[in-house]
Amino acid sequence: MMARIIVINSGKGGVGKTTTAINLGTSLNKLGKNVVIVDVNLNTPNVGLHLGAPIVPVTLNHVLKGEADIEDAVYEHSSGTKIVPSSLSVKELTKFNTKKLPEIMAKLGELTDYVIIDSAAGFGDEAIAVMEAADEIIVVTNPEMPTVTDALKTVKVAREMGKEVNGVIVARHVNAKYEMPLSSIRSMLETQVIGVIPEDKAVKEALNLRDAVTHTHPRSKVSKKYMEIARKVGGEVVNERQGFLDRFFWR
Repeated sequence: MMARIIVINSGKGGVGKTTTAINLGTSLNKLGKNVVIVDVNLNTPNVGLHLGAPIVPVTLNHVLKGEADIEDAVYEHSSGTKIVPSSLSVKELTKFNTKKLPEIMAKLGELTDYVIIDSAAGFGDEAIAVMEAADEIIVVTNPEMPTVTDALKTVKVAREMGKEVNGVIVARHVNAKYEMPLSSIRSMLETQVIGVIPEDKAVKEALNLRDAVTHTHPRSKVSKKYMEIARKVGGEVVNERQGFLDRFFWR
């Protein structure tokens, strides 16, 4: 059975996209799924940095240049979650044949249950090629009008490409009056909100520890929210108020 290839995307950078890709992946791994997190943010990659593998001999860049097979670029984190990092080397900032990405991701999908892709923000060649490779897209936004407007562009582009938008995750939420209400975000994007991630210093502490917050702070509110989202993505309906699971399909 082929993996589900899920792209984590956003209209702009700095909204919590990489944090979401990593912690959704590690949460699915905790639920017993075989997961590979792929960093396709080729110009400013961060997945390797977040998970303590900043410099590795073979990266996605080598695969895109035809110098290695995708299997050679897979590294296993101590948790069992696997990652495919991109190169941090300035020398690697060359033009890649991103049209190879769908084929490479499909090949990777033969080896695992889930491929979680951390996409470049925006609508450049990388981001569009990653959308082409996706079975499903999850959009990350913050509860502010400019960020939600950018997220709307992402949703529209994905749908124009015939891709399923599984929902939106609202990150860095502080429940302040100046934030956009979740109901407004939902109606503006015409997409279900599948998770709300609170602003939490645990995320920065996890980054300093070079690990996922679901590993370093498993009891934090933010980790519990990522586990809820992972359960939804995995096919369970989560009653968030009572913290109780019904065995129905989410999608």
